[in-house]
Amino acid sequence: MDYKDIKKLMDDMGDSKIDSLEIEFPEGVKIKMKKNTEKEVVITAPGNIIEASAPMTPPTVKKPEEKALVNSEKNLEGENVKIVKSPMVGTFYASSSPDKEPFVSVGDKVHKGQVLCIVEAMKLMNEIESEFDGEIVEICVKNEDVVEYGTPLFKIK
Repeated sequence: MDYKDIKKLMDDMGDSKIDSLEIEFPEGVKIKMKKNTEKEVVITAPGNIIEASAPMTPPTVKKPEEKALVNSEKNLEGENVKIVKSPMVGTFYASSSPDKEPFVSVGDKVHKGQVLCIVEAMKLMNEIESEFDGEIVEICVKNEDVVEYGTPLFKIK
């Protein structure tokens, strides 16, 4: 089941009178939605987990096909720099809420699996995680910028 199908299902449920829905597909994908003030959406498949909870808390997203794209490039000084690119079209957020500190800043040491930012796509908050250890040398976009698929977000060496 791809993102468009999930989004269509969510929209259809929002327009309907039912309060909850639970579906299990033969390929192992399970979808459970509950319509109330919590706005809970949980979708699981073997190896993939997407969880969304109360509107004030951004959901965690772990989905292999939406991992950040990483390229290696040589910068002008000849040092190996890896570029974390946006895996989707959406809005870039440097922190989990406007009143919180950014996840990372230039000069910060990051570790594999550490959250670097959030890209909001179709009202889903997607946490973008580092896929390697290193140091942030540049943040390529500003908070609340709209990013396209493949837009460079961070340079890490």
